[in-house]
Amino acid sequence: MASEEKTFTCIARNEADSDKLGQALAELLPDGAVVALIGTLGAGKTRLVQAVAAASGVPKSAVSSPTFVLIHEYDEGDRPIYHFDAYRLDDEESFLKLGAEEYFEGFGLSFIEWADKIPHAMPENHIEIQIDILGNSERRFRISVRGNCYNDFLEQIAKKF
Repeated sequence: MASEEKTFTCIARNEADSDKLGQALAELLPDGAVVALIGTLGAGKTRLVQAVAAASGVPKSAVSSPTFVLIHEYDEGDRPIYHFDAYRLDDEESFLKLGAEEYFEGFGLSFIEWADKIPHAMPENHIEIQIDILGNSERRFRISVRGNCYNDFLEQIAKKF
């Protein structure tokens, strides 16, 4: 039986608001969380990972788009952050060949940009963040949970943000 999709939507009016969301995610995401990031080019997927990483103790300047290397690992902060990019991959098998499942089983946070290209490679339990461009620096974040591993997460993020 499919569970009812629950979603939290928020508007970031500027980069400071996006940073605030990144701070909340860094504080509230449980160990081993897998986050699917979906949005058009320039929506702010990498920018959100930078905000989470900065709030976790990783220098913001260390975080860049993994488009050409497919994965970046940041272990300078409170817990490891794994930053994947599925944009240039041909299929889900190519993504899994990166060893993604091994990352998903650890205690670090995994962020997958362009996750909508590889929906069947995502674990059953994950968080999805759809980012929509509303203006020059204004973004809408629609956060939803898949599976039943993150039942309280949306309520917690709504209170924090």
